[in-house]
Amino acid sequence: MLTNKNFIFCLFFSTSLLLGCNKDGATSSLQDEELSEILSLASNGDGTEFFVLPNSDDFDKIPQDPKNPISKEKVELGKLLFHETALAINPENGISKGNFSCASCHFASAGFQAGRFQGIGEGGIGFGINGEGRIKGSLYPGSMIDVQPIRSPSALNMAYQQAILWNGQFGATGPNSGTEYAWTEDTPKAVNNLGYEGTEIQAIAGLKVHRMGVDTAFMEDKNYIEYFEKAFPGLSFPAACSNETMGLAIAAYERTLLPNQSPFQEWLKGNNNAMTELQKEGAIVFFGKGECSTCHTGPAMSSMEFHAYGMKDLYQISERTFKTSSENGENMGRGGFTGNEEDMFRFKVPQLYNLKDSPFYGHGSSMRSIREVIEYKNRGMKENDNVPDNALSEHFKPLNLSDEEITALTDFISNGLYDPNLKRYEPTSVLSGNCFPFNDPMAKSHLGCD
Repeated sequence: MLTNKNFIFCLFFSTSLLLGCNKDGATSSLQDEELSEILSLASNGDGTEFFVLPNSDDFDKIPQDPKNPISKEKVELGKLLFHETALAINPENGISKGNFSCASCHFASAGFQAGRFQGIGEGGIGFGINGEGRIKGSLYPGSMIDVQPIRSPSALNMAYQQAILWNGQFGATGPNSGTEYAWTEDTPKAVNNLGYEGTEIQAIAGLKVHRMGVDTAFMEDKNYIEYFEKAFPGLSFPAACSNETMGLAIAAYERTLLPNQSPFQEWLKGNNNAMTELQKEGAIVFFGKGECSTCHTGPAMSSMEFHAYGMKDLYQISERTFKTSSENGENMGRGGFTGNEEDMFRFKVPQLYNLKDSPFYGHGSSMRSIREVIEYKNRGMKENDNVPDNALSEHFKPLNLSDEEITALTDFISNGLYDPNLKRYEPTSVLSGNCFPFNDPMAKSHLGCD
């Protein structure tokens, strides 16, 4: 029979086996040790450092295009331009001039996604609570509004992607080397001929695609010229102010959109108390039995790979969508860009931070919760009959995860990979004084800009 003294000794001894302290005084458990070991395996021996995101002002550590080196001045200009609704100077309908921006489909509170199943730029009205309340304006036919026939991807962690969009069509380097034949003249893909990486190409091409551009009189009137000349010191007005320089500044800013304040990032940097025990269990599943890190790896939890998981296309969901159909080339994924049979139905591996901010998942927004996606991948059974079985990724197979493991994995992705402070990447205002990410009357009311 244990005395009180013996019981206290045994309790202290057993707890000491499970817990230690790190250099910051945070407790360290066997669970932390197991996670550290599994991260070492998942990184081929590089350890936790392999997954750490740099600080957003540590430009030397942020991947960048050598043709577009990041500078403080360029990032500051890009931050303003990304949110500046006054750049909307080429709308299909004049009533929308000055009413939308890059941030319209990629704003901070939605994890730099659109907050709805299909982003709407020009032709939409309203905002709602977090983008879900944006609808087609009554003065616009569906053919006139600015939408894409695929879900708007996140702008987070773009620094770690050499090719951009679900099919990776933007970017002249990396996986797109050798695809010059697909850089079709008089299409946005032709911008690849400028030779930049994907982040820069999408920013330059996106300005025209989304009906924005340069108004030099406006730039001069609102003192943007000073920002341009500081960002591009080798140029002076008006040469410093063009679609290309605007795109390069926006891309520099986008490369700093790093969710480096998430619990997992804090844990990687030594705070063992940053994640809950359940999140740590989920991380162990993620990097172990769940095989998630086979594709989702590195600091951004992404990769430059393309895989077919048989998810539905945007035209197949229950909500009303625009400019979507079974004929859209976007439904073919990478194959729609390269034309290669082996690329058909394969989509780029997305980054995994702040997913719960915009609850629409898959390239076609067919899933509405992180758990639903995990359960889908755990079953390993396609939902889109248009995708041939022989096109499915070798990684799409039953994982045999238990309900408890799915719960832990869901918590890790939902909360362990969640940066609660993305608003730090927004400007307090833009030089036009306009509301952002939208500036139409209904959106201004919803956003409290009146």
